[in-house]
Amino acid sequence: MPLLVEPALPDGTLRGASQPRLTAYNGLVLRPWQQDDAGAVLMAFACPDIQRWHVRRLDTLEEAAEWVGQWAGRWETETAASWAVVDGDDQPLGQVGLRNISLDEGSASLSYWVTPAARGRSIAAGSVEALSAWAFELIGFNRLGIQHSTVNTASCRVAERTGYRAEGTLRQAIKHADGWHDWHLHGRLRTGE
Repeated sequence: MPLLVEPALPDGTLRGASQPRLTAYNGLVLRPWQQDDAGAVLMAFACPDIQRWHVRRLDTLEEAAEWVGQWAGRWETETAASWAVVDGDDQPLGQVGLRNISLDEGSASLSYWVTPAARGRSIAAGSVEALSAWAFELIGFNRLGIQHSTVNTASCRVAERTGYRAEGTLRQAIKHADGWHDWHLHGRLRTGE
């Protein structure tokens, strides 16, 4: 069935190039995940907060390696992308990524987490800013969103601090280990609104 509207971004927008390294603030870099990051990912997912809000845990180094390894394929299919947020020693301090990518609509959702030892240093906000700038300015996405449980106040602060406007609440939109949670919706447009 023919489309009446041209896709916002052409097929191949992401996979047509290698996943880039992006510079964030204070010397932090967003880079593609590497297999030797599996140990750091396993340690991060041992954190109860990361498990709670990301509804998964990793029990073995093999599972962590699988998690790291999935991202190359998801970049190729242009469905999702994830970057390790690393310091000057190239050690992962967190993750920032694009989920639910729709090239037709020029949209995606952001996700992020920070290891317990690296919290309180604006790493999530700085990473969201760097990824948003790349997605809007260099790739041409029209809209990016952040969704989180209404009781995840830390994630809400990151969204608000980075210019993602509160747009509403979806009732019982996500199930966590303790039951159904309402979901805050935040959005930001390429125009800066």
